[in-house]
Parts: sequence; C-alpha cells; structure tokens
Amino acid sequence: MAAAAAAGWIWRWGWGWRCPGRSGLRGPGPGPTILMLFLLLLGPVAADITDGNSEHLKREHSLIKPYHGIGSSSTLLWDFQGSTMLTSQYVRLTPDERSKEGSIWNHLPCFLKDWEMHVHFKVHGAGKKNLHGDGIALWYTRDRLVPGPVFGSKDNFHGLAIFLDTYPNDETTERVFPYISVMVNNGSLSYDHSKDGRWTELAGCTADFRNRDHDTFLAVRYSRGRLTVMTDLEDKNEWKNCIDITGVRLPTGYYFGASAGTGDLSDNHDIISMKLFQLMVEHTPDEESIDWTKIEPSVNFLKSPKDNVDDPTGNFRSGPLTGWRVFLLLLCALLGIIVCAVVGAVVFQKRQERNKRFY
Repeated sequence: MAAAAAAGWIWRWGWGWRCPGRSGLRGPGPGPTILMLFLLLLGPVAADITDGNSEHLKREHSLIKPYHGIGSSSTLLWDFQGSTMLTSQYVRLTPDERSKEGSIWNHLPCFLKDWEMHVHFKVHGAGKKNLHGDGIALWYTRDRLVPGPVFGSKDNFHGLAIFLDTYPNDETTERVFPYISVMVNNGSLSYDHSKDGRWTELAGCTADFRNRDHDTFLAVRYSRGRLTVMTDLEDKNEWKNCIDITGVRLPTGYYFGASAGTGDLSDNHDIISMKLFQLMVEHTPDEESIDWTKIEPSVNFLKSPKDNVDDPTGNFRSGPLTGWRVFLLLLCALLGIIVCAVVGAVVFQKRQERNKRFY
C-alpha cells in the first residue's frame, strides 16, 4: 500500500495534472520511468496542482454555485461593491460598459500558510482587437473593499496581486496581450498603468483568455515561498505553466478577492467560481515558531524587476532559475571543463614531443 501510494504521489506530482474542480480528468504525461529520470535530473521543476479533492476544499474561502452567503450582512462569506452584479450562473464584476468598477471579497481572513486557489473566469465583450479593456485582478491583501485605480481596487496595497490584463497601454511594448502578471507589494509600490505594471512586475506570460467559447481557468499556488500560476485556456483539460517564482513571503490573515475595471474601453468580467484548497505541507520547527501574521510581504530576487527586459513573446528573459535552467547551466559548465581538459592535454602532449626532439 505504501509503495502504491508513493507511486501515485510521484505521478500526480509530475505531469499528470488534473483540471481544477473536475476530478478524474488527467492531462497526458510521460511514463513512470521517464518521469522518474526527469525528476532525478531536474528536481522539482513542475508545481503540484491539486485534483480538487473536496476534503482539502476550504468552503469558507470559496465562491461556488449556487451562490449562497453573498451580500452585505456580517454573517455572509462574501461582500461585493461597485458595479458587481450577482446572477445564478456568474458574478459579473463589470458589464461591457465604460467607466465601471466592481469587486468581490471574502469576508473572512485566511490563516493558511500553504494554499491553492482555482479560479473559473470569463472575459468577453463586443470590442474587437485592442478595443476592449481593462481586465481582472485577483487579490490576497491586507485591506479589502477599497475601490481604486488598479483594476477597480486600491493602489499601494499590502499583499499579492495577479493581473489578467487585456489592453496594452504602453504602445512601445513588444508584449503580447492578453497578459498575466504578478506583483507583491508592502504598500510602498505603485502600479503604473501607463507601462502596464512593467516596473513592479515579478514575472508574467501571454495568455489568450478573452472571448473564448469554452471554460477558462487559472490556478494560483503558494507553498513554502514558491508562487506558481498555471492556466487551462485551451479546453484540453490540462494545465500550462505561466509563472513560477521562489523567495516569496506572504503573511497569513489576509483576504482573497477579485476586482475589475473598465475605462474608455470595456468588457464583461465574470467570476464563475473561486475554490481555495489547503495544502498539507510539513514545516520545520523554526518555521512553525514564526508569527506568520506579522510577516511583511516581500520577494527575494536575484535582480530588480526594473532590470527585466521584454522579449517578443511577452515573457521576461530574466525569470527565476528553474530546474531546466540549472540543469543546462551545469551541463554547459561540465562541457566547458571537458573541453579545457582536452585542450590542456593536447597542448601538454605537443610540448612533450617538442622537448624530446630537442634532446
């Protein structure tokens, strides 16, 4: 039984992803032998996405149909404001109209150290290419229900934001939109709309999620300082990597929420569900002794976000060192050592032959 459980864990940990909230649907992956070889060579390259098991679902932090517990009463689990409209099938943050702002926020702070959020969303509207906006923001922040200029919520926030941006405000960028990006803030940083948040972005990816005729999903996972964002946008029941960064420090006791805003351009911004799962992760005694409510949101990076350079695909070249990159760096270093050793041996042999002829 233990061996079978271990084998199942190894397979689930690798490429056999399940889709969010759709138990039993796996994506394709390599065989166990190949997967084990990759794990040994590369280490933890991929993030573990939960299979939507209900025993890990935290209903008090989840937004699920039918939408009970939403409103202004203190006994309810979710509050909304602005242009947000509740229907039986979705929560519409903004209609496809100009100058609208709306948000929905969990009423209870979350005290989980390790968690994973699955978001079922839809962005759609009548606007053609580059004539729509602005997008959705997903939040894990200290303050809630505070309207502002950042996709309908406040600037200079404390916590984590994931931006699903549909409109390129910076005409000079080579980034391809729609675009998903991540920002961690301790209240000292301001989101620059004119540059699409480039100066404060930690990482990002292009993601074609607008006006799709099928369901679109996003998963955000935070565990032991590692933040992972994955998407399921192609109706293939499989996850695609978007963002994976380490060194992220987030406190407990913050609130989950979602907001959206429109300006001169507009879209319908809908949230169908937000499901929060608790991750069962062991922490060291030192980690357990920390008062996680007192942690300041921060990120330990090798380079400042301002040093990031866009490439034509919309991804940052200076992303974190993943297992693949570390492996390639080590391989190049090993090849360099071998080449130097061979060249040194040839030079040494030539000198020996020259010395023999001299004597």
